[in-house]
Amino acid sequence: MVGAAVSGRTDNEGLAAHIVVRRGETFNLDVELDIDPGTTVALLGPNGSGKSTTVEVLAGLLPLDRGQITLAGRVLDDPSQQCFVEPQHRRVGVVFQQYLLFEHMTVRDNIAFGPQCRGLGRGEARAAAQTWLDRLDLVDLASRRPSELSGGQAQRVALARTLAADPEVLLLDEPLAALDIATRTSLRRTLASHLQHYRGPRLLITHDPTDAFLLADRICVIEGGRISQTGTPDDIRMRPATTYVAALAGLNLLNGVNSGGVLTIEGVDQRLQSADTQTDGAVLITIAPNAIALHSQQPHGSPRNAWPTSIATIEPLGDITRIMLGDPLRLSVDITPGAASSMGLRQGSSVWASVKATEVNLNPA
Repeated sequence: MVGAAVSGRTDNEGLAAHIVVRRGETFNLDVELDIDPGTTVALLGPNGSGKSTTVEVLAGLLPLDRGQITLAGRVLDDPSQQCFVEPQHRRVGVVFQQYLLFEHMTVRDNIAFGPQCRGLGRGEARAAAQTWLDRLDLVDLASRRPSELSGGQAQRVALARTLAADPEVLLLDEPLAALDIATRTSLRRTLASHLQHYRGPRLLITHDPTDAFLLADRICVIEGGRISQTGTPDDIRMRPATTYVAALAGLNLLNGVNSGGVLTIEGVDQRLQSADTQTDGAVLITIAPNAIALHSQQPHGSPRNAWPTSIATIEPLGDITRIMLGDPLRLSVDITPGAASSMGLRQGSSVWASVKATEVNLNPA
């Protein structure tokens, strides 16, 4: 029943999808997703891996070639049954990277637009909008136009507009990618808090491992149109299944306290400096493994963080060599095989490690 708003029922109350789509002659997407209500799953992968196609299929903008999508017990797409529910009849909420707010409408009217599209009258739609204005702390912005909003405010309005339509699943398509680094860092915690207002299944599309590790209950890594690994953030970090996942899993995470850019690291007698002097108090510190440099002797110059350490392990990973440092900071470091060879690095070697203050990123804990 192509184009119908009615479809078969299943027993799954969350989102269950087997997505098979052919794009041209070179790319085939074949992924399975299963998301329970109240759970955030991150679909994490590089550009061109199939993330955007997955969003298009779930939203009904692109039909399946094979497979099935069910949401809250209802079949939305199943070519074998000739079943395809049109986008306007799917209760799928999407927050796009660019937010796509209506410039000619106020914040209140933007939020009321979703409920009106579902058939609610103007009064009911504005009441629903008021609920989300209150929940997401947008009341003072209700009369503003999108051009008068900051990036963080626009994100909250886009999220409120989507949630006001009472969707059965929430898709977040790179919701932080359009923001600058400082704004992105501050909004991660805000977004995590706001997501708790929504109790349906949540799918976060991202290429940023920090977003996935901090916001998701479970991570599905997608490479070349296939799911290469699924697990909790700790599973992914501790047991990477592919070279790409291993590179992602090398992201260094530390707990500490920031005081004006000086970091005290939990359980370690070593301090670091960060260029972030605003995010004070308890923080989660992230340092990319390729941001750390190794030296045979004590370095001099621009790095504001340098300390003596040793090589705990060395692991070749294709075009990078993954090194785990020993005490005092057990961090992962990625260098080229040539650099590892030229320094004569081996397990137990004594080295100096350094990282610029601008590469020490902070997220409120």
